[in-house]
Amino acid sequence: MAEKRRIPKRKITVPKECYFCAQKKEPSYAEVADLQKFVTDRGKIVVRTRSGLCAKHQRRVTVAIKHARHLALMPFVARD
Repeated sequence: MAEKRRIPKRKITVPKECYFCAQKKEPSYAEVADLQKFVTDRGKIVVRTRSGLCAKHQRRVTVAIKHARHLALMPFVARD
């Protein structure tokens, strides 16, 4: 029987502390540059385990990204 090869998984470095707690500021829909850090290249919101945010700021970032999308400051999906 042929032996299956294991593909090594890439390690993802996760920040140890919350970005917004360290900067001592709150997420805002108007600060698109800050929100862009928590969105993938395809336009999806990054989960808390990969972004390194605390629960409070992850919820607020999600709401801020959705507000920015409705105001056309950020795209809903990435263009090809």
